[in-house]
Amino acid sequence: MNVQKNIAPYAIRQHPRAKYLRISVYPDGRVVLTKPKQYSMKVAEKFYHQKKAWIDSKIEEYKKKKDPNTIMLGGSVAEYRKVKEEARTFIHARIEQLNLQYGFSYNTIYIKNHKSLWGSCSSKKNLNFNYRILFLPQELSDYIVVHELCHLKELNHSKKFWALVEKGIPDYKKIQKQLKRHVF
Repeated sequence: MNVQKNIAPYAIRQHPRAKYLRISVYPDGRVVLTKPKQYSMKVAEKFYHQKKAWIDSKIEEYKKKKDPNTIMLGGSVAEYRKVKEEARTFIHARIEQLNLQYGFSYNTIYIKNHKSLWGSCSSKKNLNFNYRILFLPQELSDYIVVHELCHLKELNHSKKFWALVEKGIPDYKKIQKQLKRHVF
């Protein structure tokens, strides 16, 4: 990562799977510009400067935000170790309940300290969940569980996948918007 010091500190990272330029502003004030290989540094820096007003507004928004319903992810290792097994018990119970209507088979459930994911599903049918799911309102955690369960059948975000999600969570679009308030 290259840290730029000309206007405000930000990091540029080149990601092998990135297709577009993207700027991420984090609650702690970090700014990361992700660029695909094919974009030059000059183009990436121009993009950053074009988005500077938006970046500043996001940083200000995070500074002012005192929403008690917002969960900041990426907790400490000590916190993770303390509640990991409680999260595992919670996830197993929710999967058992929510999978009744699907009947999908899966292999192993992992509880992790993800920095940027609520959950994931591997092609080997392993389910991974962020331990902080434990602290979400139940409708949000149920959405995450159903989302990952549906990946057991459709390992993509196709129309078939979203139809499966909607079967278990009819108002999933509303819940997706609510989940975005819970930042990493």
